[in-house]
Amino acid sequence: MRAQEITFLNLVQGQKQFQVPLYQRTYSWKQKDLQRLWEDVSELVELHLAGSSPARHFLGSVVLAQGHIQAGGVQRWLVVDGQQRLTTLMLAFTALRDHYKGTGAEDDADRVHRQILINEFNKTGLDRYRLLPTQADRDAYTACVESSPKAGGADNIGCAYRFFLGVLEDMREERGAEGVGAVETVLKDLLSIVEISAEEGDNVYRIFESINNTGVGLSQSDLLRNYVFSLLPEHGERVYRELWLPMQQDLGPENLELLVWLDLVVRGHGKAKQSDIYRQQQKRLDACKNDEEALEQEIRLLAERGERLLRILKPEREGSAALRIILERLGAWGSQTYYPLALHLLDLVDAEEATAEEAAEALGYVESYLVRRMICQVPTNNLNRIFMDAPRELEADRPVAEAVRRLLSGRRRKWPSDEDLREAIRTKPFYWSGRSTQRFQVLRRLEESHAASEPVDFEKASLSVEHVLPQRPAQAWFDLLAEETEDGQSPKELHDLLVHTLGNLTLSGDNSKLSNHPFQRKQQILDASALRMNQEIAAEERWGKAEILARADRLAERAIGLWPAPIGSVKTVGDEWSGWAELRAALVAMPSGTWTSYGDVGELIGLHAIGVGNHLATKPGVIGAYRVLNSDGRVSPGFRWLDGRTETPQELLEQEGLPFDNADRAHRSCRLTAPELAALLGRDLPSDSLHDPLPDTENAAAAERFRTQLSENQTSAVATGVLSALHFWERQGGVFDYGQADETSCFPMLDTGTPSQPHLLWPLALYPVAGTAEVVFQYLKDRSPFDDTEVRRELLRRLNEIDGIELAEAKLDLRPSFPLQVFADHPEEICAVLEWFVHTAALELAQRT
Repeated sequence: MRAQEITFLNLVQGQKQFQVPLYQRTYSWKQKDLQRLWEDVSELVELHLAGSSPARHFLGSVVLAQGHIQAGGVQRWLVVDGQQRLTTLMLAFTALRDHYKGTGAEDDADRVHRQILINEFNKTGLDRYRLLPTQADRDAYTACVESSPKAGGADNIGCAYRFFLGVLEDMREERGAEGVGAVETVLKDLLSIVEISAEEGDNVYRIFESINNTGVGLSQSDLLRNYVFSLLPEHGERVYRELWLPMQQDLGPENLELLVWLDLVVRGHGKAKQSDIYRQQQKRLDACKNDEEALEQEIRLLAERGERLLRILKPEREGSAALRIILERLGAWGSQTYYPLALHLLDLVDAEEATAEEAAEALGYVESYLVRRMICQVPTNNLNRIFMDAPRELEADRPVAEAVRRLLSGRRRKWPSDEDLREAIRTKPFYWSGRSTQRFQVLRRLEESHAASEPVDFEKASLSVEHVLPQRPAQAWFDLLAEETEDGQSPKELHDLLVHTLGNLTLSGDNSKLSNHPFQRKQQILDASALRMNQEIAAEERWGKAEILARADRLAERAIGLWPAPIGSVKTVGDEWSGWAELRAALVAMPSGTWTSYGDVGELIGLHAIGVGNHLATKPGVIGAYRVLNSDGRVSPGFRWLDGRTETPQELLEQEGLPFDNADRAHRSCRLTAPELAALLGRDLPSDSLHDPLPDTENAAAAERFRTQLSENQTSAVATGVLSALHFWERQGGVFDYGQADETSCFPMLDTGTPSQPHLLWPLALYPVAGTAEVVFQYLKDRSPFDDTEVRRELLRRLNEIDGIELAEAKLDLRPSFPLQVFADHPEEICAVLEWFVHTAALELAQRT
């Protein structure tokens, strides 16, 4: 085999085609993979714009096997390995071309199209495409290359294309056309690929097998250990026994790998990648090759740093009370992004260059930075880079707490000000912010700020987040809200704007008792609570818009007291309101053939539907603005293109495959609600199904609540149909789990794993009050065998064959729903789908074992 390092442009230029063989898996890169690549590209863009000459970024290898020359002179190459990165870069160029088109840069678009995407002398047929993915991905990919209305569907190909459209638009907003041009330069000339070509006659499939079935490889820390001790022929056994082995045993394999990476980062190698630890540490330690004492000292320093990492991982090992408390809070936050800075601060404390109290104050600013960004829903994309660069960028001539605060207060760091925080607490859907553990920690700190004489023991209390104004309210709640609507707003629209804000949320252990009862009943339960925040809510005479906003203002002042502001009093999230960036991201994330409403977008970003409409009517260049319709699915009469286009939004959506009825209303099954938009943005939405299994007694009580709610809220025919389907599921070997929210949902579960490693699958979530069944594609997509898009598509197809079920294919990664009435009308067909689900899971289990 021959190998050469080459730029992407040189790899793809010429009359050639890269064909992905059928035995390879479909395109599988997810958001995190795309984001990692984009972060690398963005770094190179910044260096390029600054006038430096950045070194090429090594992207990986592509293994190719030469095929026959096709008619028309196209040389075919089989992609043996590397199709994921090759397909990703082609999709990035496809999005770049379409971005150029959208901004009027037609010559730039044509250049990218001809240089990268097609063989320009082959006008028709498959030989036209420089890349030909496997058949399962082919239609989605060629739709993007051909700028088809169906480009950007719900599959991984479409998601990647939409991702790059979004980040390119962000780049233009931030750095202008020059920034986008720099992206083209980086993608073409500054990404380095090793091209490995098989010789003629090589067995291509055997090469593929050997690459992808190489057994368990050595970790980066294993490689480093082997290298280090090969340089210690005299001292190696003692050094291993006294230093390396205790460190390895204390930390464990994963944390040892983490330590070796952090050691590089804290030393100033802010761009160190965890996949390249060994090479970079080896390069650093080469100076000690012939000096065993110097190498032993390096290992001793690493072991000491390992002890400090253990204090971060296990704060109870920290001797300073002030440091222990803040490390516990940061640990409970559930993120590792701050580790480089925390480890650097502990280095300073142990070197007596800072006191424990100063380090604790500095980490308090880190906590505030993380919490305020979470509440204000500032994207987390650049957090890793900020904290990896922090040890090198801190001003050494200032007290460490002041230096950390100044560093994080930089304009591009986006640490929300007091003004930002107040606004976000009043308007943002906090229930969709951050992770569930982080939402809990914010509410816990707000409760603890009351400094009650007999505080609640949060470690022992079983508490969860509760809505005071219910998520699914009875009519009495809507009647109350009707008194406070304005500007033509409906009570439902006002409810959606308020229900998930922090002012309407509390902690409770009585969620099932609170349910969607009228406020007077909730008052009695909340008044008996030991939590001060609940007693304050219970003291209100009513619970509507005025009370929720007043409580939000009070909570904001507590939050400002708990989590200090950045230096300076100006808005720091940016000149533009952060909600507009969320709006753009949400519209870009929408698959082709879907629509949403002004109210849905408003609920997502915390704004009245009219404000959303006004923004879209005056802001040119918002990708996907035509997907936002009135709540009934009609195009707004006031919609106008700002770029002179003549086709109507309805015509464009119909070309994408979105059906409209005779009254010009888009089909409701293709509507993306605010929670679905949030899911597309990667928000960690609360789910009743993602909790620890309930004890048998609690599970039995929950089952009874589910049956009671089902019989009280649905017809006897529906209740009978649902319970019959659940009995059928039980006969197939299934079990049941139940939600812990006010509406007791039911999840028919299968466990195809082992006692030590469960593998839970569930096809549906049944909601007895709302009268709906959710198909949980959002969770199935991460669980085999339903992580295969084609298997999920088959489940969707089988369900859609049942009258009364119309699920949009664009929601294959979401949680579309259908009415429980189907269980009454078509019980046999529902059971047939459930049987297929069990059979499919069993086949996958047999293959695994």
